[in-house]
Amino acid sequence: MRSGRDTADDFDTALRALALAEDPTALFGPLPSSEGPPPPAATSAHRRLARLLHPDRAPARRGAEAAAAFTRLTEAWSRYQDMAGGGLGLDDLTLATRAHTYHVRRGPGPLAAGDIADLHEVRYKDGGTWREAVLKLPRSHRDNDLATAETTALRRIRERAPAGSRAFYPELVEQIRHRDAATGAERRGNVLTRLRGFHSLADVRRAHPDGVDPRDAAWMWRRLLVAVGNANRAGVVHGAVVPEHVLIHPGRHGLVLVDWCYSVTSAAAHTAPHIPAMVPHRGDLYPEEVLDRRPAVPATDVHMATRCVEYLTAGRLPRPLRAFVRGCTLPAPERRPGDGIRLLGELDEALERAFGPRRFRPFHMPATV
Repeated sequence: MRSGRDTADDFDTALRALALAEDPTALFGPLPSSEGPPPPAATSAHRRLARLLHPDRAPARRGAEAAAAFTRLTEAWSRYQDMAGGGLGLDDLTLATRAHTYHVRRGPGPLAAGDIADLHEVRYKDGGTWREAVLKLPRSHRDNDLATAETTALRRIRERAPAGSRAFYPELVEQIRHRDAATGAERRGNVLTRLRGFHSLADVRRAHPDGVDPRDAAWMWRRLLVAVGNANRAGVVHGAVVPEHVLIHPGRHGLVLVDWCYSVTSAAAHTAPHIPAMVPHRGDLYPEEVLDRRPAVPATDVHMATRCVEYLTAGRLPRPLRAFVRGCTLPAPERRPGDGIRLLGELDEALERAFGPRRFRPFHMPATV
């Protein structure tokens, strides 16, 4: 008979596997070479995980955590079955381009809704392998310029930023054009690889209403500076570094800066046009040059990234870090730091003054989020 400790260990192992799985094949194994039912090994893997994560078998006082995990497992298994069987549901539609045919899953609503665009779940075949992605489609053709700005920014970053920094940005599969059959209006959308296991800084703050411990926010801060710094060096200013656009993966300590629709791209890394639009409910996070429609510069992104960390930590920053924040958010952009990569050294010095030598700290989100 297994002990309670063994049961808890198995439960935690299953939870980690679920949290780290980027797609269903990481849980259930490779898809069959031809369309059909899931292979026996996949079914066995699903049954094993289902036994370990079922709420009725959860360790003491972990029923809610098990229920949330079991729901995620069920969704992953459903996706795996769809992919193995060809990827189409009864309500799906298809969009064909020269590169791919996308199967767009239609449900009661979009996968997510942003300020100007909706995200839709799509799947496509790439060399015989089914890939998961999202289609980001503006709700109005009048925002085609913003969708194109994202396309331009992501292509520029992929061409010019260091290869090792690509994990900080969404991966663009391609831009597509979709014409409305009723009105004839053409909308331009972007197909992006799908991210799983990530939470926005807005979600993180809601889960920690008293603010995140600055020692935990430190790795998010450092990675955010790398993300804006390498993009700026490639000649792109994001222009909308707000909590909803900064995604973190707690288990992997990963960060991705999304929604490049508000970005501006220039031939030189230190000059750019003004930001074309603002996120309506985040006006307090923008620096003066954006409010005054003056040119956006790398210091614009440094300011907004710093404000995000202030928002995340909710007044919990110690004195050395408060001084660092003041320097990064000065009103005049020419007086602020303008290179996120070079700024890392100064941040590390401020962090060491505040907390001592750097140590790894696991970060977790509540299971109900």
